[in-house]
Amino acid sequence: MFFHCVLMLIFVISDDTLGFKVRGPSGPLFVPLRGSAILPCYVETPLEKVKVVWKRTDSETLVHLYQDGESRPEEQHKDYQHRAHFFTDQIQHGNFSLRLDDLTAEDKGVYRCKVYSQQLADKTLVEIKDVERLLASGSDRSVSSYDGEEVTLNCSVDSHITPEHIEEVSWKKTDEDEDILVLLFQNNKTLSDSSHERYRDRVELFTAEIPKGNFSLRLKSVRTEDKGVYMCQVFAGGLSANATVELERLGFSWLHITVLILCIVASGSALLSWLVYSTTGNTDRRLCLQFCLFLCPAITMLLASIIWSVIEGSLYETVSCCMLYVLGPLRLFWVKPLATALPDKILKYIMISHVDHPAFMAAMYSVLLAEHFPNISTVFSSSSFGLLVLMCLLFITQLAKEKVMSCSGESSRKMFSKDQQFVGTCGFSGLPSLQLALLLYTHFASGAVFIITALPALHWLLYLFCFGRTAVQRSLHCLYIIIWLMMIVMSGVMGCFYIMLLRNEKVDAGPVCVAGFVQALWVLAFSEVPDYYEKLQMRKILLLYGSAGLVLVNSAALMTELIMKAVHGVRLLGDLRIVVLPSEWLFTVTLLVLSVWKAARTESQKASHMSTDNGTPGTTHTSIDMTQKTGESHEMETLRNVAENNEDHQEEEIN
Repeated sequence: MFFHCVLMLIFVISDDTLGFKVRGPSGPLFVPLRGSAILPCYVETPLEKVKVVWKRTDSETLVHLYQDGESRPEEQHKDYQHRAHFFTDQIQHGNFSLRLDDLTAEDKGVYRCKVYSQQLADKTLVEIKDVERLLASGSDRSVSSYDGEEVTLNCSVDSHITPEHIEEVSWKKTDEDEDILVLLFQNNKTLSDSSHERYRDRVELFTAEIPKGNFSLRLKSVRTEDKGVYMCQVFAGGLSANATVELERLGFSWLHITVLILCIVASGSALLSWLVYSTTGNTDRRLCLQFCLFLCPAITMLLASIIWSVIEGSLYETVSCCMLYVLGPLRLFWVKPLATALPDKILKYIMISHVDHPAFMAAMYSVLLAEHFPNISTVFSSSSFGLLVLMCLLFITQLAKEKVMSCSGESSRKMFSKDQQFVGTCGFSGLPSLQLALLLYTHFASGAVFIITALPALHWLLYLFCFGRTAVQRSLHCLYIIIWLMMIVMSGVMGCFYIMLLRNEKVDAGPVCVAGFVQALWVLAFSEVPDYYEKLQMRKILLLYGSAGLVLVNSAALMTELIMKAVHGVRLLGDLRIVVLPSEWLFTVTLLVLSVWKAARTESQKASHMSTDNGTPGTTHTSIDMTQKTGESHEMETLRNVAENNEDHQEEEIN
C-alpha cells in the first residue's frame, strides 16, 4: 500500500524534476540590435527521446520545437520563422540552446525552455533584458526647397541609450569629393564653430527636441550649392548608425530672378544709351545720355552684385565687384568729361589725384584686416579712418594746387611740392607695400613682415636730403638708390608670389586678379599723364569698351554663374573676379598705354616746334626790325595754336 502511494505522488508532481536538471544563464541577457543571440538551455547528462519546447512566457508564442529527433520549423510562430534555430548536432549531447537572429526591440522579454524526456520534464527561464539598439532614420523621400527658403532635414534616433548619453551626432554633406561637415553635436553641446564656412550661421538643431531623440537639422537661406545628399551619423555606446537625406532644389528664387533681370537691364541700358548717345547732336540731350550711359549700368550691376552676395555670401567677391562698379564711372569721366564747367572741373581734379586707387585699396585691405586680425574693432576702424583721411588729403591738395601756385612765392611752391610728394608717396607707395605685407602675413603669420611698409617712407625722407655734395648727402644718395632698388625687388617678389599662388590649385585665383589690378592702378597713378586723357587717339573705342563692353562682359559672367549654379549646382568659374578684374585691367592698361603714347607724341611735337623757332641764324636788327620780328613771331604763334586746335578737333571727330 505504501509503494502505491509513492508512485501516485511521483505522477502527481507536475513539471518538477526527477532525474535531470535543465540549466540556463546566470543572469539576464543584453543583445545587439539586428544581431544574433544564443539563449542557453542544457542538461549535464545526455537524454534520450527528448522534446524541447521554446515559448515566450508573456504570450505563450511558440518560438521553436524539437520533437521526434528533428526540429519542427513549420510549428513556429511566423515572427520567428527563419530566425530561431537549434544546434541540432548538439542536442544529443544535452545542448538545447536556441540561436535567435536579426534581433529587434520586440524580442525583449522572458523565454521558457522546457525539456521532456520519457515521463520526466524540467524547464528554465531566459530573459532578454534589453536590446542594444541604435537606429537613425531620415526621410524616405527627398526634401525640396526654393533658394533662399528654410528647410528641415529629418534625423530621428531610436536607442536603448538615452539622448543625453549619446556621444556624438554629426551632419555631413557626402556627395562632394570629400565630406563637408555641416554641424556637430558632441557631449550634449552643439559645436557651431566646427561647421564648414559654407554653412556657418545657417544651420542649427532643434534644441527642445533633442531629449526626444530628434536631431533634425534646420538649414536656413538655402542656396543652389546646398543641393545634394546629407548624412546624419550617430555614435553611442560603441555603436553607430546613420541616415541619409537628399535635398533637391525647386528652381530659381525671386532673388535669382531679380539678379537675372538686373543683368539684362544693365546690358540693355548700356547698349541703348550708347546707340542714342553716339547718334544725337543735341548738347543738353548728350549730357543727359552721358549720365545715363555712365551711371545707370553701373548702379544696376552694383545692385545685382549685392543681391548675388546675399544669395552666395562671398565677401571678397562682393567687395571687389562693388568697388569696381562704384569707381567705374569715374574712369569713364576721364575719357569723356562732362560738358558743364563745375562738375567737369571737380572731376578733373579727382582724375588727376587718382582717388580710385586709394579707395579700391581701402576696401580690399579692410576685408583682409577683418579676416585675419582678431581685434577687428580697433584695426578696422583705424585703418579705414586713415585711408579716408589720405583720400581727402589727395583731393584737397589737387583742388588747392592752382591757387597755391598762382599766389605763392618760390619757397611756398617748393614746400607745397614736397607736401604733395609726401601724400602721394604714402598713398601710392605705401599701399602696395602694405599689400605685400598682408599677403605674407596671411601665409606666415608673423608680424615682422610689416617692416617692409617702412620702405616707402624711408625712400621719401632720403629723397629730401640725399641730393648734395657733402659726404653725408652722397651716402644718403647711395642709400636712396639702394632702397629704390629694394622697392623694385619688392614688386618683383610680389609678382613671383602671385605666380606661385596661381600655380597652386588650392588657392583661389580671385585674390591674384585683385593684386594684378591694384598694380595696374598703381602704375597709372604714377604715370603723370592724366592731362592727356581727353586727347587720346581711339578715345571713342575706349569709351565704348568702358561704358558698354565691360557691362556686357560682367553681366554675362554673372548670368552664366547663376544659371550654371542653378542647373548643375556648381559654379563655372567659382569667382567672378576672374572675369571682372581682368576686363577692368585691360581698360586701365589701354588707358595708360594710350596716355603715355599721347604724352610722348605731344612732347615730340613741342620739341620739333622749338627747334624750328631756334634754327634761324642770329643777325643784328634795328628797333624797327625787332618790332617787326616780334609781331611776326606773335602771328606765327597764333597760327600754330589755331593749327593745333584744329588738329585736336579733327582727332576728336575721327574718334
